[in-house]
Amino acid sequence: VQLVESGGGSVQVGGSLKLSCTASSYTSSSYCMGWFHQAPGKEREAVAIIDSDGSTDYADSGKGLFTISQDKAKRTLYLQMNNLKPEETGMYYCAIGGQEACVSTIFDYIDYPIDGIYGYGMNYWGRGTLVNISS
Repeated sequence: VQLVESGGGSVQVGGSLKLSCTASSYTSSSYCMGWFHQAPGKEREAVAIIDSDGSTDYADSGKGLFTISQDKAKRTLYLQMNNLKPEETGMYYCAIGGQEACVSTIFDYIDYPIDGIYGYGMNYWGRGTLVNISS
């Protein structure tokens, strides 16, 4: 399974970006996909999740500002980010795993990597796309 993110870039505070993540070769019709943010020098945290039924959930910081969506025909995951703040600078990763990974508690903890591999119940990760918010 390959996940390829795109859409990152540099924007000013208050600006918007739409990230995309294209998935290949994932055969299960039941899944959880998510976007994760890793600020410089910090650990990776969940931002938004969506399951194969279309149910979504967000970290408190993104509610009302971020929208996660998917186009199943295109095997593409999106994250629309509005009113961006400097602290939202960093790498954004998409990931996919079993549907059981889509739980609201995913936003409540840091899943520290083991041998450089992150968990959060996700089986596959993309390489990330960089977002820089400047004031």
